[in-house]
Amino acid sequence: MTTTRKRTPLTWIRGGGLSNLAFLAPMIIVFAVFSWSPIIRSFIMAFQKTNLITTSWVGLDNFQRVLSDPLLGTAIVNTLYFAVLALVFGFPVPLLLAVLMSEVKRAKGLYSALAYLPVVIPPVVAVLLWKFFYDASPTGVFNTVLGWVGIPPQPWLQSAASAMPSLVIEATWAAAGGSIIIYLAALLSVPPELYDAAEVDGASVWRKVWHVTLPQLRGVLFIMLILQVIATAQVFLEPFLFTGGGPNNATVTILMLIYRYAFQNSLGGNYGMATALSVMLALVLAVLSFVYFKVTERWSR
Repeated sequence: MTTTRKRTPLTWIRGGGLSNLAFLAPMIIVFAVFSWSPIIRSFIMAFQKTNLITTSWVGLDNFQRVLSDPLLGTAIVNTLYFAVLALVFGFPVPLLLAVLMSEVKRAKGLYSALAYLPVVIPPVVAVLLWKFFYDASPTGVFNTVLGWVGIPPQPWLQSAASAMPSLVIEATWAAAGGSIIIYLAALLSVPPELYDAAEVDGASVWRKVWHVTLPQLRGVLFIMLILQVIATAQVFLEPFLFTGGGPNNATVTILMLIYRYAFQNSLGGNYGMATALSVMLALVLAVLSFVYFKVTERWSR
């Protein structure tokens, strides 16, 4: 019969607790200063009216002003629209490409490098490059390609109907490389015996993917899904650089609205309203993540 030794502060010190704490202290301090300190400061500013020069406590007034802003509903709808399109196109495409690349026998490293190349390109450079591609004139790159098959020029970013799908296409291209690499790494953990058994049973490629690959990647798929939902809910770079929120506020997202509160206010910026909306977004995403992990906890095993 074994007895469990009671842990005391003295046994913790004798076991090297102080030395471990000394090694961890720099990381804890850096993390606290650069991560938790801004978060705490944001929560405080949400209850203040401040332009970083003058500050006054206003209680819940910032939250009330944000909720009464008629543009908030538009920003929420646009963000949800972007998220849905990004999930429909951006979630299955990297998985499909990863599965196809895993079946390639030669030059697999080259294909992986080419797939990851968009991630290496600076995001601003990528957006400016695609903005050139999206030139609405008949001589634009994409419109020229469409003209080869008899399709008239399209107003990619100038139309409220096509602006958001255009942003999603670029965002999918820019972010797919990272997801592909993760899926390729996850595919290496799938036991080859399962594929061999499926081949013996005469399963086609797509049946092997459906009955072998996807069930084995459930945990990774669930994690990638919630990460993509969080990322799309915080989309800012594409609408900011492509359209500035236009045309006619068709691409104004929640983060674009936060930016306008903070930096495009005629009175020098209302950082209280900006942080109030930021806190609201963070709380919504935190609740969504908690519910998501609770619901998928059993399925991801």
